[in-house]
Amino acid sequence: MIAAVLPDIGRSFKEAFFMFWETLWPIVLGFGLSVAVQAFVSREQMQRTLGNHRPATVAKAGGLGMISSSCSYAASAMAKSLVDKGADFIASMVFMFASTNLVVELGVVLVILMGWQFAAAEFVGGPIMIVLLVVLGGFILTPRVVAAARRGSSNGDEVSHRSAVLSGAAGPSWRAKLSTRAGWSDAASYTISDLKMLRRELAVGYLVAGFLAVLVPPGAWNAMFIRGHGAWTVLENAVVGPVIAFVSCVCSIGNVPMAAALWKGGISFGGVVSFLFADLVAAPLVMIYRRYYGGRLTLRLVALFWVVMAGAGLIVEEIFAGARLIPRRRPSAIAAIAFHWNYTSVLNIVALAAFGYLYWMYRNRARFGGGVGYALDPVCGMQVRTSDAPATSVHERRRYWFCSDRCAERFALTPSRFVNALAPTHEHSEMEETTLVTDPVCGMSVDPADAASIRTYEGRNYFFCTVGCAEAFDLDPGRYAASTVADS
Repeated sequence: MIAAVLPDIGRSFKEAFFMFWETLWPIVLGFGLSVAVQAFVSREQMQRTLGNHRPATVAKAGGLGMISSSCSYAASAMAKSLVDKGADFIASMVFMFASTNLVVELGVVLVILMGWQFAAAEFVGGPIMIVLLVVLGGFILTPRVVAAARRGSSNGDEVSHRSAVLSGAAGPSWRAKLSTRAGWSDAASYTISDLKMLRRELAVGYLVAGFLAVLVPPGAWNAMFIRGHGAWTVLENAVVGPVIAFVSCVCSIGNVPMAAALWKGGISFGGVVSFLFADLVAAPLVMIYRRYYGGRLTLRLVALFWVVMAGAGLIVEEIFAGARLIPRRRPSAIAAIAFHWNYTSVLNIVALAAFGYLYWMYRNRARFGGGVGYALDPVCGMQVRTSDAPATSVHERRRYWFCSDRCAERFALTPSRFVNALAPTHEHSEMEETTLVTDPVCGMSVDPADAASIRTYEGRNYFFCTVGCAEAFDLDPGRYAASTVADS
């Protein structure tokens, strides 16, 4: 029995590897372009920019999402942080949608693995999803439900206080960063950390796609998806696409090879597109939404997302069918399962050389003056800005920053595991010993090195989490000084 299936298992791994080989250079290129923008473009004005969900604000939210990390977990954490800071809830969801569906690396991988039609569908359908989200969200995400979720936020006050540090600590402009090796080393760190963060999603996506392509017979696909019934086929496939995304637990770029396997297996064009859109309803993310916003709002969110993703898939199918852009033939194989000396091999060699250079800059960024204001999440490896990280924790007098509450909670369970893994290679701010002091106005713990403002009163220094707290202290310093013991 085992001997009979071993050849198929071997073919599955081989299929997965050559799918990865086919898309290696676009992955490196896409991540390099995306994270360079993250390193050079400041996001301090984001919260003030997303104060409502009028058309101009929605367009800005989409643009900001496009230049952010494509990781679904990081996008959900950033959207939560924006909500906590007071940004409009629907505008924050638009940001999250754009961050996972309108990014460069996704489009490039789609072109290589599935064809330009699917990349075009992604970027045509993305704005359609956003419009549907805004229109339907106004009815489903009522102010009362959203207000209850804000009140139930587990870390909203902490994030809001910490984010206000931005108003008192402006970093160098993007033009200044472009002209320094420190700026480019930070961009390299973003590239490496984002790839490390998404390695699980990428590996699972390629492996599952390889096994689906080899082991699942055509009859199984025919049983799952209706075929040959015209409009009913299109509707059923578009509705089922998000279901597969939910149970597959694969998100971010990892769902592209799975989409290629679904297309090969017979699912409709609109069904594949709705599956690609649906990485934000993967089961782990739904559990995160529940923790962020509570069960009531999460049910509404998932229902809304499902309708929006399936609806966008249907609309895209109709548009592309009308324009006769849907591919007429399905591939017999997702990728050639052999090495060939062609443009793919040449570009992959160039990409590996570029990746090696980026990794060298990442390992040596301290020499170039990089890493100032940044930290590596010890759990997932993502690079985050310390000034607006969604979560932070102190362990054995050392401060650590995290890309999301999910990573912070995993760290809290077994901190020594992640500290030991990080220590050999990391020399930056989150590994420095930290002595916290108390903001005399709000009572929040403050790292003196990151304090938004400092005041001296009767020979003692007082540190503040925000400029607002410092101004309140100025009005009645005696009152606050008497109630707090501050560092000298």
